[in-house]
Amino acid sequence: MSYRSIYRPGLFDGQSIVITGGGSGIGRCTAHELVSLGARVALVGRSMEKLKSVQAELSEAGGEATVHTCDIRDEEAVKATVAEIIKEQGAIHGLVNNAGGQFPARLEEITLKGWDAVIKTNLTGGFLFARECYVQWMKENGGGPIVNMVADMWNSMPGMGHSGAARKGMISFTETAALEWAAAGVRVNAIAPGMIVSSGMDTYPDWWKERVTNRIASHPVKRMGTESEVSAGIVYLLSEAATFITGSCLRIDGGAPNIRMNWDMPDHKNNKAFNGFHLTEVPAFLREDEE
Repeated sequence: MSYRSIYRPGLFDGQSIVITGGGSGIGRCTAHELVSLGARVALVGRSMEKLKSVQAELSEAGGEATVHTCDIRDEEAVKATVAEIIKEQGAIHGLVNNAGGQFPARLEEITLKGWDAVIKTNLTGGFLFARECYVQWMKENGGGPIVNMVADMWNSMPGMGHSGAARKGMISFTETAALEWAAAGVRVNAIAPGMIVSSGMDTYPDWWKERVTNRIASHPVKRMGTESEVSAGIVYLLSEAATFITGSCLRIDGGAPNIRMNWDMPDHKNNKAFNGFHLTEVPAFLREDEE
């Protein structure tokens, strides 16, 4: 089996794309899609074991990937990692600023240490990686697209207020970078996934899992999204078809932010999921619901 992309073969032939958080989830899925379209990818993450596992998957699929361990919150580590990627890949034609992380918690329960960790991971780290890709390569070598990962935080993010604050900050960074770096040929956009099926959800507490399943019942499309649906949006923003798009954010959320208390959504099964990723993993608590 191989990745089933909606895009034309060879779309990214000869291009080197950096993917932070490439060892799991959406980053892993995006790596598979880009490789299926001809790209060579640089996978960045904190766990070499996870990165090498994805590298082996990509190799089996006939693709090439280099792996780079890095704590994106560490400025000197980011500088060194980008330099290493340029040395091994020879160029950086695009960046998927996907790495991030948070933990479910109410504001009153979040310590300063926990707050700082999430802000640095979801905002500061993304800024550092984008800046270094720009300064070390894109500024003097024809630019390239940058796609920043945010989230469905438009009408607040209760239960994850630290992540919501960081993600909204990343939107502002995206808009500013799109202006400041435009003359170098750099496009900067963001992508905002809603509830996406991911194996990582199994690590969340039971109260959060219950919240997820309850939200599906009120969701306009009555389901969660797939990693493939997010990856397809990322690939579009990286592609030549999006060359007139910069400073924007693409929502991939099934219309969830548009939910209103005065409008009941009838039950239906009229929105079929797209899943082109042959190695996708569904969290156990959602498989149980399906059964």
